[in-house]
Amino acid sequence: MTGRRAAVLVNPAAGRGAARRAADEAVRVLGSAGWQAWVVTGTDADDSRARARECVASGVDVLAVAGGDGMVSIGLQTVAGSDTPLAVIPAGTGNDFARSLGIPRDDAPSAARVIAEGARRYVDLGRCGDRWFGTVLTSGFDSLVTHRANSMSWPRGRARYNLAILAELAKLRPLPFSLRLDGLAVQLDATLVAVGNAPYYGGGMKMCPEADLGSGQLAITVVEAVGRTELVKVFPRVYKGAHTAHPRVRTYTARTVEIDSPGVFGYADGEFVGNLPARVSCVPRAVAVMVPG
Repeated sequence: MTGRRAAVLVNPAAGRGAARRAADEAVRVLGSAGWQAWVVTGTDADDSRARARECVASGVDVLAVAGGDGMVSIGLQTVAGSDTPLAVIPAGTGNDFARSLGIPRDDAPSAARVIAEGARRYVDLGRCGDRWFGTVLTSGFDSLVTHRANSMSWPRGRARYNLAILAELAKLRPLPFSLRLDGLAVQLDATLVAVGNAPYYGGGMKMCPEADLGSGQLAITVVEAVGRTELVKVFPRVYKGAHTAHPRVRTYTARTVEIDSPGVFGYADGEFVGNLPARVSCVPRAVAVMVPG
């Protein structure tokens, strides 16, 4: 393993500097293990993507990202479809892709040791237009919550999503959705529709518990139109994935999902992907990642 090269891409402003500290820790650990490792800093998302592409083109053995799911998204756009594996040093708000992969969170040295001592695994990705995503594409109430949470600077972690949920509950309304799941047409009024490549989003919400990174299928969770009181009752179950037992929750699996609702937009990996309609597909074994051995 000695002499291998890893670039650690970081947004220095993420987590009030926590991402940069995590990146520095990762470089230290990898250096002790005989790797050539260095920190790469982008000035913004576009610059980060450009620098990540340069690192991959130069032949690094691993592209690592230090931060949350936003940085993971940048990494995925860079390495998907290539032979360069992505590694994650979790240092963000949600860290849901890392959670789905079993990467240690809040422990940069242990996450870095996954690079040096772990295993390479190929996993599926979701694809929406020209955007890759690793966790969940959300639409409806949950995309509104994500939009609000992303605009908030406080609090951090799960508490931010919980506060955003409370704010959006005041404006809750049913939305007309049209779905096509591998050709099966479904039309209904719903609170939200989530399309999962992995189970988690929103800082540990197990919205799509049937999702599996190696299944070759997407897991779709539909919460039918419910009132505020019922949604508040169901919500705590999401963290354990127990909400799917509720009679107003439907689950499906499909390789391709077409989704539409007037005036509704989608988020994937916590990043805005655009207004509906959208066509989402699962691409099996689309990316190599480093996971605990």
